Amino acid sequence: MGEEIPEGDLDAFRHLLGEAVQWHMPFGKYGPKHYPPHGVPLYDLSTEYLAWFKQRGFPAGELGQMMALVYEAKIHGADHVFDPFRKRRGGRTDLREKKVVRRRHRFPDQAD
Repeated sequence: MGEEIPEGDLDAFRHLLGEAVQWHMPFGKYGPKHYPPHGVPLYDLSTEYLAWFKQRGFPAGELGQMMALVYEAKIHGADHVFDPFRKRRGGRTDLREKKVVRRRHRFPDQAD
């Protein structure tokens, strides 16, 4: 079946994972402006959104490295490693656009 992962590699992965889960999207449609106070955790970003960055280039620095790590985990079917962190936060971040519902109320004594 699968090969055993050397202990040193597992420790390095655990360390990177621990760092990655602390990062939130600092800008754009998933940043703090739209998802206060910190933005969406990187691990809750969609694979498609991360793939868009992969095609165009991840941001420079540690943010880009963490986004690339999360992307690789997701495309290799390891998204479940983030589940304990999601559970602690109360579940996945809802990324669906929120629709404003406006209703017009009619009262019996009101004309159109």
